Amino acid sequence: MHIALFGATGGTGQQVLAQALDQGHTLTALVRDPARLPARTGLTPLVGDVLDPDAVVSCVTGADAVVCVLGSHGSKTPIEARGTQQILTAMQETGVRRLVVVTSLGVGDSREQIAWPFRFIMDLTLKPILAAKAEQEQLVKASGLDWIIVRPGGLTDGPKTRRYRFGLDRSLKGGRISRADVAEFVLRQVTDETFLRQTPAVT
Repeated sequence: MHIALFGATGGTGQQVLAQALDQGHTLTALVRDPARLPARTGLTPLVGDVLDPDAVVSCVTGADAVVCVLGSHGSKTPIEARGTQQILTAMQETGVRRLVVVTSLGVGDSREQIAWPFRFIMDLTLKPILAAKAEQEQLVKASGLDWIIVRPGGLTDGPKTRRYRFGLDRSLKGGRISRADVAEFVLRQVTDETFLRQTPAVT
């Protein structure tokens, strides 16, 4: 399968990229700095910005699925919603249907799945990013595409364990989970229909 990847240089994006290649997929990754991506067989880096419609169309064209793990990484202007809008438009123009997007537990109707002390901290320190992720989810849900929104708990740099909980049950609370495990779950959603047009938590 050929995957178009957005956010490949972030922590979770790096895990998605490495695991996808290990599974035998090929990828095109849109990046501003290709030096941040290791050269690997099956990977085509495409230099550009997710806010550039032509670059996004070039990345999406020919893909079987799109994985979006955009993050703001300390930027004063969150990129999640604006970048995702460009991706959605490109997918609609090129006919690519399957989209897997990573947001976060605590966004939208999953707010109560985060313990109140952490909700307070998130509201205090991440309010613009959470607002951008909420808008991002709304855009995806309205797209008409075959989407899955993955909402992980608190991310760590630990190893892939495959020992995590996931699903739609609101009793699932936002615990810690490695980016490697999130990436493993994300790649399963590329072909799995279980959570089509739904928002599973993974924690």
